[in-house]
Amino acid sequence: QVQLVESGGGLVQAGGSLRLSCEASGRTFSTYTSGWFRQAPGKEREFVAAISWNGDSTKYADSVKGRFTISRYNAKNTGYLQMSSLKPEDTAVYYCAVDKPILVLRTTPGEYDYWGQGTQVTVSS
Repeated sequence: QVQLVESGGGLVQAGGSLRLSCEASGRTFSTYTSGWFRQAPGKEREFVAAISWNGDSTKYADSVKGRFTISRYNAKNTGYLQMSSLKPEDTAVYYCAVDKPILVLRTTPGEYDYWGQGTQVTVSS
C-alpha cells in the first residue's frame, strides 16, 4: 500500500507558475509509475502527465505539453509537477496517483492504484 499527499496548489494569475508536490509513504515510491490527473468542475478527471519509476520516460497530455514538467526524486519519495504559463483552463483539482511499474505510461484514471486527496489550482484571467 502507499499513501499520497499533494501540496503546492493555490491561486495564480494567468501566465504564472506553480509547483505541485506528491509525497508518498508506505511502500517505496520508486516501485511505482507516478501520474498526475486533474478534474475541473463539471468535467471528468483527465490525464495530465506520467513518469516512469526511474524517470527515464515521460508522457504529457497535449493540452500541457511545453508548459508542464513532471519529475520525481525517489530518495525523498516525492513526485513533482512544475506548471508554467498557466491558463485559466488549467483551473482544477490536481491529483497525484501511482500505477504499477509496467513498461507503459497509462493515461486512464481507473488504471492507477492509489490516489492523493487532491490540491486546488486556480488560475485567474
